[in-house]
Amino acid sequence: MKRFVLFFLLVLFPLYGSQLGYDKQTRGLVRHLLVHKYPKWAAKIELANGKEVYFCSPKSMFEFYWRPARWYDLGVRSEEDFKKLLVTDYESGKPIDARGAFYVYGSNVTSPAGDDLVPFASYDAAQKFLKQHGGSRVLNFSQINYALINLLNGRI
Repeated sequence: MKRFVLFFLLVLFPLYGSQLGYDKQTRGLVRHLLVHKYPKWAAKIELANGKEVYFCSPKSMFEFYWRPARWYDLGVRSEEDFKKLLVTDYESGKPIDARGAFYVYGSNVTSPAGDDLVPFASYDAAQKFLKQHGGSRVLNFSQINYALINLLNGRI
């Protein structure tokens, strides 16, 4: 029994579990990509109605955040319907509050969704990454709008 538990913890858990709660079958809402294939980019929104929505990148999460009516079946009608927003800290791989994260814009690092916003738990870590990867700016949550997401998607 001890061997099975050890085997599960060392081999199977990383394949079937995550700190954000997705598994090998979980697909991102916006791009329908398997989230487990891109753990550094994974994001999640927990809704007040108990639903959990996963994304393969922060940019995809923001696409939903700014235009949730496109997915009307999820029942998001206002800001109060968003209970928790989580992104993966690019440096540590741990989930962090998306509203308190710092995002590097314009770097040479791309997500499975293409040009993206690289999230960090600290401003210093974001600045360091920006200098190493040719980023343009470090943004906080309130500085990210739908026009920026459209720009990242090449729609502007």
